[in-house]
Amino acid sequence: MTDSTPASPSHNHTPDDHSRRQFLAVSIAAGFALAVKPVAASTITTDNKGLTAGSVGIPVAGATLPAYRAQPADTKGPLPIVLVVQEVFGVHEHIQDLCRRLAKQGYLAIAPELYFRQGDPRQYPEINDLLTKVVSQVPDEQVLSDLDATAQWAGQHGGDAKRLATTGFCWGGRIVWLYAAHNPALKAGAAWYGRLMGATSPNNPLYPIDIVQKLKTPVIGFYGGLDKGITAESIEKMRAALKAAGSNDQINVYPEAEHGFNADYRPSYNAAAATDAWAKMLAFFKQNGV
Repeated sequence: MTDSTPASPSHNHTPDDHSRRQFLAVSIAAGFALAVKPVAASTITTDNKGLTAGSVGIPVAGATLPAYRAQPADTKGPLPIVLVVQEVFGVHEHIQDLCRRLAKQGYLAIAPELYFRQGDPRQYPEINDLLTKVVSQVPDEQVLSDLDATAQWAGQHGGDAKRLATTGFCWGGRIVWLYAAHNPALKAGAAWYGRLMGATSPNNPLYPIDIVQKLKTPVIGFYGGLDKGITAESIEKMRAALKAAGSNDQINVYPEAEHGFNADYRPSYNAAAATDAWAKMLAFFKQNGV
């Protein structure tokens, strides 16, 4: 059968039906996750002016990985790529906005929905349900593989695979460190308040402090001095491990900032720390050729 062969009379779906179903399968809606209550007045909204932005689908083994992509609309030549790794709530409005902010800086920024096989994190109204029913079920190995597929897709759709960086927040901050030990093509990573050490599980067998010797890429880290989940002790242990490994990675601690200090839609937002860290991240990417 060739592509020009008509569908049999018993076929129930038109090509439009298929296209619509395919779009819905990869579409990432605007708005915040249900577990975000309430959305703070400090929320920053970045417009799409001058950008190409929206949902894309990335082929992965036996599935299509949904992602949100933003990039400058009219630029010549391949763009530097930033893989944006979601926080615990998935690729909701805040993560999409961060992609647009990076696109305004000249990047092809892309955030894959890394829980998509396990469930839609945006639809869980209670954080504990989200953590137990979705997040804990996501294997690190799957995440790293999906990031590889995302990087490959971006390199084939207007991005420069030789200028690849990643940044991640909260849950994604931990992943940045792991990915920096996984992908030698990565030029730089920026980890925002990602856990450095903790209890392991079959899905999460290693933490950043466990893979310091395997880091292939420089990472800059941003942490809050008032973070109740990531202790000063764990940060100092990570610093010592990096120093012992001869790493040139940088860890920045903001003494007055809490966990999630870049999350402008939450009460934890600290504008001074967020602004300083964002500028440091962009400078770090440039220093490392991204």
